Amino acid sequence: MTPVILAPINIDNHFLLDEIIPELEYISKIKFIIKPLNIDISKAFSEERGQYHSTIILKLMLENLNEENSKVVGIVKNDLFIPVLTYVFGEAQLDGKCSLVSLFRLHEEFYSGNSDKNLLKQRTIKEILHELGHNFGLIHCKDWECVMHSSSSIEEVDIKGIKYCKSCIQIINKKLKS
Repeated sequence: MTPVILAPINIDNHFLLDEIIPELEYISKIKFIIKPLNIDISKAFSEERGQYHSTIILKLMLENLNEENSKVVGIVKNDLFIPVLTYVFGEAQLDGKCSLVSLFRLHEEFYSGNSDKNLLKQRTIKEILHELGHNFGLIHCKDWECVMHSSSSIEEVDIKGIKYCKSCIQIINKKLKS
């Protein structure tokens, strides 16, 4: 299988991504590489909300991708939304090629004012694997131990597991073999 691309968008510091790749690969058994995606996401900015519309960024990603067979997870530092929700941690094309994760609300400083690099790492890994799971056709899982469990708050991100459950990993493995 071709590696999954982690595509920083408007992120200068790749340290976090370099640090999480070994854990992503260990947990998922999928190869990851970093390849920046230079797109202008200003078109996705909503003055009214002060946030970026994630669906528009996904569209921009698709328009600017050259990778034929790769899954691509865009990583942004910006706060994301979709019109029906106040914010989202990420968004993905179900059974598609692209997904997007925002680091904005994964930073503990956003909630408590305190920095916690390890917590940021764990949250980022969970959200990358979650959105990538959607790219592999997974829907939200009822198992709280599964990374595919839905998270509408940071507390739910922290509570859910960091790995795919047996059912979800079977679906991914089937997709990887086809």
